[in-house]
Amino acid sequence: MTQVQTGVLPIFAAALAGVLLISLAGFAQASVLHDSAHDTRHAIAFPCH
Repeated sequence: MTQVQTGVLPIFAAALAGVLLISLAGFAQASVLHDSAHDTRHAIAFPCH
């Protein structure tokens, strides 16, 4: 019984995170997404240009 209860929370959290990411990406402007990806690449020292 406890295995079922402990397995529900991670599934719910992953589903909620997925819905939030899809919603945010769906409503964001393309330039905002490009700039954030570009800044992230610079932050982790990944060459992008």
